[in-house]
Amino acid sequence: MDHLCRLAVIMAALRDPQHGCPWDLKQDFADIAPHTLEEAFEVVDAIERGDWDGLLEELGDLLFQVYYHAQIARERGLFDLEDVARRVGDKLVARHPHVFGGVEAGDEAALREAWERRKAEERRAKGQGDSHMDGVALALPALVRAAKLQARAARAGLDWDDVDGVIAKVREELEELARARRAGDAHAVREELGDLLFSVVNLARHLDVDPERALRAANRKFERRFRAVEARVRGEGRGVEEQDAAALDRHWEAVKAEERRRG
Repeated sequence: MDHLCRLAVIMAALRDPQHGCPWDLKQDFADIAPHTLEEAFEVVDAIERGDWDGLLEELGDLLFQVYYHAQIARERGLFDLEDVARRVGDKLVARHPHVFGGVEAGDEAALREAWERRKAEERRAKGQGDSHMDGVALALPALVRAAKLQARAARAGLDWDDVDGVIAKVREELEELARARRAGDAHAVREELGDLLFSVVNLARHLDVDPERALRAANRKFERRFRAVEARVRGEGRGVEEQDAAALDRHWEAVKAEERRRG
């Protein structure tokens, strides 16, 4: 038995009504979905850390999520793992006629345009309508979804001419947020903050930067520096909570200076 078949057998055993695992038997699509999302992010995390043994493990965990959903679907008579593989295989062949259909590939821009055209045709075939906004999943992380919505709008012709216009828009949204804050309007503050974040994502797109990846990198940097501050404070025989803001800021700047010296 190959290992892919073995995994299917293990999954079926876990869901066996008589001898399966009680916890696994209680799960449905909605219960498993958050785990699927978590495993996908753990794959990304392993890649960004360059942890290839970790990537091996996390890809396995993500693959298991696919088997899990397919098993629940099979039990309900919806589809099975074979159907999943067939559907994605058919879709990939249809979307790559330059590989599988003898069509001239063209340059990267032409390939991207053809790809989006085929995706639009698929959405119409599913009855999703003709809007450029159709098919952008609501469950995507907000930064990712904002970037996708903006890219769709740009392909339709709604976009800034250059990055300077986007930077001006970011400044405009920041000033609108400041006005809302001065007015003490909590609803407007929340709305303007959302507009500011949306504009920053647009700036990232114009700079050809993945906003989700950039923010994850910023998170890692902040965490690394904060841990270093904690270590410095503990080295003085104190706790972080015992420091005032000025002392913590001095440690923070010292950590940044040390990072610069190390290059």
